[in-house]
Amino acid sequence: MTQQSAIATVQEIISPLNKGLGALDQAVEPSEIAKRKWNLLHEDLSLPTAVLYKEKLDHNLHWMQQFISAYGMKLAPHGKTTMAPALFAMQLGSGAWGITLATAHQTQAAYAHGVRRVLMGNQLVGKENMAIVARLLRDPAFEYYCLVDAGEQVEQLGRFFGAQGLKVRVLLEVGVAGGRAGVRDDAQLSAVIEALAKHSDVIELCGVELFEGVLHDEAPVREFLGRAVEIMRRLLGEKRFSRTPAILTGAGSAWYDVVADVFSAAAFGDAVEIILRPGCYLTHDVGAYREAQTKILERNPIAHKMKSGLIPALQVWAYVLSIPEPEKAIVGMGKRDAAFDSGLPVPALHFRPGAASPKANPPHWTVTKMMDQHAFLEIKAGDDVRVGDMIAFDIAHPCLTFDKWRTLPVVNAAFDVVDVVQTFF
Repeated sequence: MTQQSAIATVQEIISPLNKGLGALDQAVEPSEIAKRKWNLLHEDLSLPTAVLYKEKLDHNLHWMQQFISAYGMKLAPHGKTTMAPALFAMQLGSGAWGITLATAHQTQAAYAHGVRRVLMGNQLVGKENMAIVARLLRDPAFEYYCLVDAGEQVEQLGRFFGAQGLKVRVLLEVGVAGGRAGVRDDAQLSAVIEALAKHSDVIELCGVELFEGVLHDEAPVREFLGRAVEIMRRLLGEKRFSRTPAILTGAGSAWYDVVADVFSAAAFGDAVEIILRPGCYLTHDVGAYREAQTKILERNPIAHKMKSGLIPALQVWAYVLSIPEPEKAIVGMGKRDAAFDSGLPVPALHFRPGAASPKANPPHWTVTKMMDQHAFLEIKAGDDVRVGDMIAFDIAHPCLTFDKWRTLPVVNAAFDVVDVVQTFF
């Protein structure tokens, strides 16, 4: 069996050693999990566990696809958020154009699980990284794009893929001063265009890309987007693109509405395919993306008309381990379980095993500190909380919660485990 065919036929099983699951006496296929009839509130799962809520995932999935479709654009959600092929399949099945990824390894993992169109929102650099992509490109059904922003990088791609007898599709990345990668000025742009012309038999320029998430205010975001539109228009006029329609793509999870507004106003028509790439919408959060979504609902007429916005669909559940002081509870959830870079987890639900259902926790409960396996929960003296109580936490920055879990149970409104999602970071 060739390496390519081995990648394409990978099969996954759920190990009983994965955290956050119920009792398994042996490894099982994912489809077997629902048959176990686990229920989160019956304490069938080992806590801490990170769970996804099926109905909320479905809501967010359809909300974003409806928003994108209203603009007549395409969606290539950023898969690095979840690195969960089961969620990729949901997104593609709901109409996504493809999946955005960040690395050659992520691209390989997505391909192994059936993804056949990848926009790698990054530069492809390094011998083995190029070799990974080259192996995948030998499948004629696989469509792949990476970014270029320097003549030397184009030269490296040209030499490698030329020696392989393969062609590679690229997008020109436009950058902004103080930001991430991307051409900053006309001199850098000209150097890239010159190198692309030299290697036109190997490298196909297919469009223009940017990432506006490095900016924090609407005015500079709009200015940056306008520059990308000007470059797109110039390159169209010079007939630099080998793809029809050419691709124009941007949009992280904070400014996707502004990107849609500016790109649609450019009125490129059938000459350009506009692709937006938000990644965090599927599970959303209660940190920066909730703040961004609130602003989107206020300023964007299409989002405002849709009324109901995105909702958090990921929570980490953990037990109260100790109440060593009247105003402090120690919870069995730490930095190895939930993101902490963009805000600490926020208590959302409180459940005492044996009760009828969870209830909202007191609003003054606050996580003040996290260690590897512990969270410090600030409470008030006399609060009704006991050792063994279960607390559900909303999180900020889903990317850095997903990567702490190999498996995440999916639960329905009754907290029955109806599926499991695997990650491949």
